[in-house]
Amino acid sequence: MAKSTTSAKKLQQSAILFPTDLGQQASKDISGAMNSVLADVFALYLKTKNFHWHVSGPHFRDYHLMLDDHGDELFAMTDPIAERVRKLGGTTLRSIGHIAKLQSIEDNNADFVEPSDMLAELCQDNVRLTERMRVAHDICDKYNDTATASLIEEWIDQTEQRAWFLFEAGRKVDSSGH
Repeated sequence: MAKSTTSAKKLQQSAILFPTDLGQQASKDISGAMNSVLADVFALYLKTKNFHWHVSGPHFRDYHLMLDDHGDELFAMTDPIAERVRKLGGTTLRSIGHIAKLQSIEDNNADFVEPSDMLAELCQDNVRLTERMRVAHDICDKYNDTATASLIEEWIDQTEQRAWFLFEAGRKVDSSGH
């Protein structure tokens, strides 16, 4: 009886640490990639809200509302990313400092940024986030993690749409209308 109780405890502890059939290495690699994505999502969320709060000029209302929508989309990604990491048995971000260590999207602490520069910077940041998600998707494919990959596919589509909107909103139209 004591032997089967010990085996059951080991199995239970193992299931808590890695509650997935993907394995420990998959958990480690996918969790690492997703934590990097999560760090960039948080960095981009805060930058987007910063620009939302500080945008000015003749297109204020349109830009202000668009950036608020983009911030909402980004924030909505955070919990599913973190929960997916936990479902895989990994741990996730714990602090602003942890985000700073993992983020590839640069902060913008300028006192004033021209609205057109805000849009261009956020467009490039969304493209960078898409690149980071594609890398994470490749890691998911390596381990046949279809659940995480399918979430990433949806987020890539959303991120590409944000980049498209930012690009189009910031594009200069010449005198011929093009």
